[in-house]
Amino acid sequence: MAVQYRYLGGTGVKVSNICLGTMTFGQSKNPNRPGQCDEAAAHKIMDRFAELGGNFIDTANVYVMGVSESIVGSWLAKRKREDFVLATKGRFQMDSNNQNSGGLSRKNITWSVEESLKRLRTDYIDLYQIHAWDPATPIEETVRTLDDLVRAGKIRYVGASNVTGWQMQKIMDLCQYKGFNRWITLQAQYSLLNRELEWELIDCCKNEGLGILPWSPLKGGWLTGKMNRESAPEGSRVAFVETRPDMAKQSHPSFSEFAGEERVWTLLDIMKSIADEQGKTVSQVAIRWLLQKEAVCSVIIGVKTLEQLNINMGASSGWELTDQQMERLNEASAVALPYPYSMLKRVGKDRFRSDWCQ
Repeated sequence: MAVQYRYLGGTGVKVSNICLGTMTFGQSKNPNRPGQCDEAAAHKIMDRFAELGGNFIDTANVYVMGVSESIVGSWLAKRKREDFVLATKGRFQMDSNNQNSGGLSRKNITWSVEESLKRLRTDYIDLYQIHAWDPATPIEETVRTLDDLVRAGKIRYVGASNVTGWQMQKIMDLCQYKGFNRWITLQAQYSLLNRELEWELIDCCKNEGLGILPWSPLKGGWLTGKMNRESAPEGSRVAFVETRPDMAKQSHPSFSEFAGEERVWTLLDIMKSIADEQGKTVSQVAIRWLLQKEAVCSVIIGVKTLEQLNINMGASSGWELTDQQMERLNEASAVALPYPYSMLKRVGKDRFRSDWCQ
């Protein structure tokens, strides 16, 4: 199994086209929540990831409140640091007793980076990403602070996660006109069941040379091929959030969220058919579809077992979906465009230029 490498956004840095996400590393406060693994299991997963050629690891300070970063750090301490591209994120509150331990102010970003460096046992972070937009902090303060940290050698590159099209464009404009280091990536939810990124953000990324890092490529377990019309598999995350609706999220929907949507079951049937044609699994088809989409440089996967890792890594290279298979998946997963995108698509058909990013 050979892993393919791609450039990280507009940089000359090469990363494996499968990125190991680490939100599953560390025990959750809820012992009944599936999908988490302890440090020993996490280290075995990272060992295997590296053995297969994976060199790109993504974490965040808020994952199990710092535990995930610490697990990655203890593993990385036994490895050659320069062999890996390490990404983390900051934005969400880390200390309920400290009103300034969240957000994207200069105070919190600077503190968050220093704390992440300690947990990760490294003196620099390859890619530091804002975990989401902060409406309370002027964006120029955020961008300037991160530029200062790049110049100080604390971080190498900067990226965004969970922002809108205008927010991403505002950031890139600030970088251009204020002379700040350009941001290089957008980490966003993107899958066959979550294509809203294509309405606007993907055009921003293409025009600005930003690499896309899709997260939740399997939509919280819905695109693994294990779902059936009667119920979710026992012990799955989908089944868990069905019993705990307070923990269901847009990225981790419950069974009842999609159970009544015929388009979802039609898509799953088509994915199964294509998987059989290719001799692959449904989850590999889901990941491969993303790898063949524009501007995607690496797909972030989350696993709790070596078996899951081996299966997902099998989407990296050695095969491709045919044009016909891609079209079948595109059609089955398409959603109606809302205004103004629907109108702009309709009135712009006679002015389309294939030589421009649209």
